[in-house]
Amino acid sequence: MSHDQVRVTRALLSVSDKDGLVAFATALDRLGIALVSTGGTHKALREAGLPVTEVADLTGFPEMMDGRVKTLHPGVHGGLLAVRDNPEHQAALAAHGIRAIDLLVVNLYPFEATVAKGAAYDDCVENIDIGGPAMIRAASKNHADVAVVVDVADYADLLAELEANAGSLHAQTRRRLAQKAYARTATYDAAIANWLAGQIESAATPTYRAFGGSLAQPLRYGENPHQSAAFYRSPGLPRPGVATARQLQGKDLSYNNLNDTDAAYECVAEFDPARSAAVAIIKHANPCGVAEGASLVEAYERALSCDPTSAFGGIVALNRPLDAEAARRIVEIFTEVIIAPDASAEAIAIVAGKKNLRLLLADGLPDPRGAGETVKTLAGGLLVQARDAAVVDDMPLTVVTQRAPSEREYADLRFAYRVAKHVKSNAIVYARDGATVGIGAGQMSRVDSARIAAWKAAEGAKRLGATESLAKGSVVASDAFFPFADGLIAAAEAGATAVIQPGGSMRDADVIKAADAAGLAMVFTGHRHFRH
Repeated sequence: MSHDQVRVTRALLSVSDKDGLVAFATALDRLGIALVSTGGTHKALREAGLPVTEVADLTGFPEMMDGRVKTLHPGVHGGLLAVRDNPEHQAALAAHGIRAIDLLVVNLYPFEATVAKGAAYDDCVENIDIGGPAMIRAASKNHADVAVVVDVADYADLLAELEANAGSLHAQTRRRLAQKAYARTATYDAAIANWLAGQIESAATPTYRAFGGSLAQPLRYGENPHQSAAFYRSPGLPRPGVATARQLQGKDLSYNNLNDTDAAYECVAEFDPARSAAVAIIKHANPCGVAEGASLVEAYERALSCDPTSAFGGIVALNRPLDAEAARRIVEIFTEVIIAPDASAEAIAIVAGKKNLRLLLADGLPDPRGAGETVKTLAGGLLVQARDAAVVDDMPLTVVTQRAPSEREYADLRFAYRVAKHVKSNAIVYARDGATVGIGAGQMSRVDSARIAAWKAAEGAKRLGATESLAKGSVVASDAFFPFADGLIAAAEAGATAVIQPGGSMRDADVIKAADAAGLAMVFTGHRHFRH
């Protein structure tokens, strides 16, 4: 037999997830493969009537310390690490009575699931696997001779190859399994390290940082067809959104769909569903319309009216369960994705009439104040920062102009600032009566964003046959300070009556003077919302 194939004669099984275990082990036994196992795995196989040796019989030591010590022994690791064509290794096996192990089947203690369910600190620590990762790494290093399986989903393919090749596995299979095994232990260790970092107040910038995830969905391509891509779920406490959502219908989500849907759902989550219905319509990760309303359909109509041209082919995010009335209206124009916490049966049936429209139900809203990190890749490194969890409702709004905002203006200022947090910088948002009327995003100069947003508000008036721009009587939010008075003057000329911005510019006095001259009310938040 060529070294390309290795005959499997002995397998060690030690699994936390016993789904499919007995059927898999029965098939191995049928192929003449001797079985060795630990603790609960051994018990399950014995109860199934399979011939199986306990690891304690290999090591000469019983499991001890509540199962913490059972496989950390040369009787196990020698069998996994011995190179088959190395005479010295073979002599060591013979001298110490160690038998080679050709197949390792391990899945790890459910640390990530334990953290995700909010378990106590000590319970999380107890679910950190030690022996499992050690065995996986040993078998993976020796993949020239040993196959390692860490995923129940690989049982069927492995058995098919063993049965087709008289109990042997190809080198390429062993190499592929080893890569997956190393990635699994890396993801596992990353989850532990990041969880521990979160338990230590001073660990915002630990010396080493690792991130990992499990494949949720291979994608046809990335942002462009020549880029490969995939979607991975992060371990730990899940944040409601695209990673938790059930897709009820429609085509597979693309890279851009996933990115835009995440942006849409994070934006709409800024609006408390107990206070009002809210809808955000997103295109290319930027809001093209956001509004509150007494009902979802009212909020959708108001959000759509901000920029219906850009909304075509967009993502619609709702802060309440999708109802039939809103569903009927949304499906009237081409929409890529609808995402909501839930949906009524009637609404689901209505959306089903558009077979390509994706409907995602996330079973909850993400907490805009929730902790977490965002990660961006750079050439040769990563940029890691805390999530922007600042919420305008928690900010003291300091009046800096001669005129203070009216009660209506205050409500709109807070609304506009919630939206500005989710618009790419430089961001300017005009809003009135709980709806955006003009949005300027991603410009290199703030004054240009102010002018674009004003132009969109004027175009909106033309569509409605109004004689005045929709910005007339609106408020304006800026995600960062105005470096010069020109952006604020452009907002005043468009018809805005009040402004919300962080403040902090060297020219704040000039900007405040311009606001007073225009009769604007202006408040500073002290919090910037850059989004790049």
